[in-house]
Amino acid sequence: MGLSRAELYAAIRRDKRVDPEVSQRTLGEKYGVHRRTVRQALNSAVPPPRKKPTPRASVLDPAKGWIDAMLREDLAAPRKQKHTARRIFQRLAQEHGFDLVSYSTVSDYVAVRRPQIRVEDQEGRRHLAGMVPQVHLPGEEAEVDFADVWVRLAGEVTKCNLFTLRMSYSGKAVHRVYASQAQESFMEGHVEAFNVLGGVPSRHIRYDNLKPAVNRVCTGRSRVESERWTSFRSHYGFDAFYCIPGQEGAHEKGGVEQEGGRFRRTHLVPVPDVASLEALNERLREIDAEEDERMLSGRLTSIGFNFVSETDLLLPLPFEEFECGITLTPKVDRSSRITVRQCHYSVPARFIGQNVRVLLRGNELLVFEKREVAARHPRLTRRGEFRDELDHYLEILLAKPGAMAGSTALVTARENGSFTEVHEAFWAAARSAHGDAAGTRALIEVLLLHRRMPAAAVQQGMAAAIRAGATTADVVAVEARKAAALVPEPAEDSGEETEPPPWAEPSGVVSLTARRAQQLPEDKRPLPTVSHYDQLLKCQPKGTA
Repeated sequence: MGLSRAELYAAIRRDKRVDPEVSQRTLGEKYGVHRRTVRQALNSAVPPPRKKPTPRASVLDPAKGWIDAMLREDLAAPRKQKHTARRIFQRLAQEHGFDLVSYSTVSDYVAVRRPQIRVEDQEGRRHLAGMVPQVHLPGEEAEVDFADVWVRLAGEVTKCNLFTLRMSYSGKAVHRVYASQAQESFMEGHVEAFNVLGGVPSRHIRYDNLKPAVNRVCTGRSRVESERWTSFRSHYGFDAFYCIPGQEGAHEKGGVEQEGGRFRRTHLVPVPDVASLEALNERLREIDAEEDERMLSGRLTSIGFNFVSETDLLLPLPFEEFECGITLTPKVDRSSRITVRQCHYSVPARFIGQNVRVLLRGNELLVFEKREVAARHPRLTRRGEFRDELDHYLEILLAKPGAMAGSTALVTARENGSFTEVHEAFWAAARSAHGDAAGTRALIEVLLLHRRMPAAAVQQGMAAAIRAGATTADVVAVEARKAAALVPEPAEDSGEETEPPPWAEPSGVVSLTARRAQQLPEDKRPLPTVSHYDQLLKCQPKGTA
């Protein structure tokens, strides 16, 4: 392998130091180079840069001025009416009679020259991309954003949304997971965060152009906000700072952009497996409290320590919370369902044909009858999705027991565990004893008991009825009441367990006579005699002698 120019220069200079009398001709012959190269090596240890060859003249040179003029016209042209390379090639031939080059030559030149002309046009008025470090005063600013997160919800992997509000000074953050990025979820996240922080940032909160807040993006930073969002901000007394649209605006709230990804990687990997979003948010509350001990990069104190200096500088919370949910009045159809945001929810059958008042929140939907909650469902987000409760259809199923087996409400009850193995066993035993229709009605009457009795007591009643071979709702009700009465009241400050009475054996149904015999003292009185009534048989009626 030959020497590089730097190594060649070093070797020549070393030989000259060893033998100062050696000539340049001798060194040139030794290393096979010209004396001019030896002279350059002795003058400088750094080889001179190679000369760039003079560019050859191109056949396209006469037309470059015309092409540049067309590309400069495109700077002010509409986006969809700019020159293509083919159109430039056609204009060169038609308007200038230039046809000495191929289309590929013109296309290659246009691909290189177009961005150069755009840069030349911005010369003198373009800005440099970069970041300027900022200082945030305590209690003044916060940042808000949503991040995608996947959750195994009741056994099904579901895409949800992680709401994050982060204080800019201390780094204190509040995280909640919602089923969607709807306005209700957006505002509920703020309310949760304000309650955790104990106040509201005194200056402003930074946002990108989220649809729950912004109806239209205008020039500059002006925005047309939705009315409910404006009312919400007015209720809590804070201002909104909207970032520049696009990727550039993300740098204006880089703290929360980084925080969402960090929290997801740290605490939501692997995919959390929860029964409901309420359970997941309870876990996030504990995680947020634990993260107060975390220290940010470049800080000498923890997040919780820094947040203490912000608490007294936050604006106070209003006396009443803002109702973030929206009220709707859908009509109940013949299938005992209402349709809200293209999703279907069941309601009690007595509301069929009526309009009901519905409160739609971030993670749940409430159906009201006057001031009482008549139905409660987790919020659905996918179009056409439905949620049916078996209890809502029991009155209909009493008249149509054959519809029970294939009902969507039964499928839902089996999936969420409310229709247990005891229910299945009682249903099978009732159909075997009374037939399909009568046995299903017996099950439905038992399901109606759940409305006024504890579920555990009803299940114990069903188990007792199965063991006794009396699969009727009356027997289940009697045994369920006995089971409910046997539940001991929790003793305060006592670790002693209360033993059940001796007659409460789970082996079978205990009769009232057996129960009374266990409770009452033994009766030692002699049995009554009927000998006095024998005298009546000796008396003969008059007229029979």
